[in-house]
Amino acid sequence: MSISGEQNNPYTQPQANPYGQVPAPQNAAVPQQNPYAQQPPQQVPPVPGGGYGYPAGGIPSPPPGPPGAREGAGRGKAGWLWAIGGAVAASAIWASVLFATGGFSDGADPDLAGYGYTDDLCAKTSLTPFENAHFKIKASTSAKDANPQHTGAQQNTMDTMSCNVSLEPQNAGSSDYSSTWMYSTVTLHKKSDPAPEFADSYRSYEKQEASTRYTVEAVPGIADEAYLVTRQDTGGSSDSSYVILAVRDGWMTFQSTWSSYASSSSTAKQPTPAEVATMLKTSATETLKRLQGTRSR
Repeated sequence: MSISGEQNNPYTQPQANPYGQVPAPQNAAVPQQNPYAQQPPQQVPPVPGGGYGYPAGGIPSPPPGPPGAREGAGRGKAGWLWAIGGAVAASAIWASVLFATGGFSDGADPDLAGYGYTDDLCAKTSLTPFENAHFKIKASTSAKDANPQHTGAQQNTMDTMSCNVSLEPQNAGSSDYSSTWMYSTVTLHKKSDPAPEFADSYRSYEKQEASTRYTVEAVPGIADEAYLVTRQDTGGSSDSSYVILAVRDGWMTFQSTWSSYASSSSTAKQPTPAEVATMLKTSATETLKRLQGTRSR
């Protein structure tokens, strides 16, 4: 599915003559005291709207010389005007070259590290580590509650993909109550580099002032950088865990979240946060390999 980016035109339509009426240049009167004095040159036609440091109306012509001025004075003024006009022309040419070659580009080309878009992230997601831990995909109860569920969107600034899988223990009894979800998202950033803010966006978990506490640790050996966020549970009548694995590779960001809850009467053994972290890292490594294809950086 391709979704066009929001297109609001912030620019108003140009007027018939946005620069106003341009006055005709005037010739300076010839001083009577010296009939041989050089006539000052006509003014250079004004540059519409100004530009390159000059006000609207164009480059002002210097005032004519005093009566009895030397013959070479007019030529000096003309040379000055031609030099300025040449500088403006050269600047305009250089600006056009920069635009044509990308010299005025608003950002670098995105480093997607060889990753590509898929509209079904679930088909690329590795569930093998969870199956090895004796979990299985929970059967769907209706067509509208399909499991797994996937979504995706391609936009001007980024491509996004997600996969939501409901799991259950393979040996769960009919009376056991548990809820386990594994939710993954992938974002291909096409206009801005996520690197400067990536670490802080996850470090903020352990800095928030709330009753729920988290620990954040760097995970070496996965892509450019990766972080593990683990919720700190303080007991209670249920067995639950909440773990996030976040990965950045170039301008691609990936997040996989495990959320599980089991009642105290459940007979199925729930994995520890450390075991969940291992499963998430193994799954992420294989999933990203499937998404990456040929790496080109």
